[in-house]
Amino acid sequence: MLQAGTGKKHPKAEDRVKVHYTGWTTDGKMFDSSVQRGEPATFPLNGVIAGWTEGVQLMTIGEKRRFWIPEELAYKGRPGRPAGMLVFDVELLEIVEMPAAPAAPSDCAAPPKDAVVSATGLCSKVLKPGTGKTHPKATSNVTVHYTGWTTDGKMFDSSVTRGEPAEFPLNGVIPGWTEGVQLMVEGEKRRFWIPEKLAYAGQRGAPQGMLVFDVELLAIE
Repeated sequence: MLQAGTGKKHPKAEDRVKVHYTGWTTDGKMFDSSVQRGEPATFPLNGVIAGWTEGVQLMTIGEKRRFWIPEELAYKGRPGRPAGMLVFDVELLEIVEMPAAPAAPSDCAAPPKDAVVSATGLCSKVLKPGTGKTHPKATSNVTVHYTGWTTDGKMFDSSVTRGEPAEFPLNGVIPGWTEGVQLMVEGEKRRFWIPEKLAYAGQRGAPQGMLVFDVELLAIE
């Protein structure tokens, strides 16, 4: 510990944290620093190297601590990453309060009778009308908030719980999204039931079967 904290709460692995940090290799060469950039970093604690996930949970807000992270808890010899044991000075600035996870829809298992079905089998239902008049094209960049569930009601991804909208080219996502979001206007919220052939089509490591998404279109670039 380099500086005692002023808080009492410790972050959990699933929390997002805001920190200032600087990292060095054991020969004293700095390879990264939010301090040098002049902007703190915010990230989910379970989305970084294992030594950070473990170490930052020891801290309280306001605390500054130095970590010596062995390679097996750092980048494990990955090409293009700093090798060997790494040294970090980390100051915990904030444990970011995250929105609660949206509840699974009651109609996850199958689309309701009033859902609109397209020729491809994509089903959708407007949850909130939009305020815009323009529809995105397949080549548009869009900004959205979304949550995705499998048909048994298990959430697998959500920009809402991350507290940060997602931005992407509409032709760079699953076909059900490319087709479905083009039906929307800014400000609209819509629920989609996306058949597997328009979702991940059996891709390993991706959610399988029909998927359910609530999507709110925030902006068209």
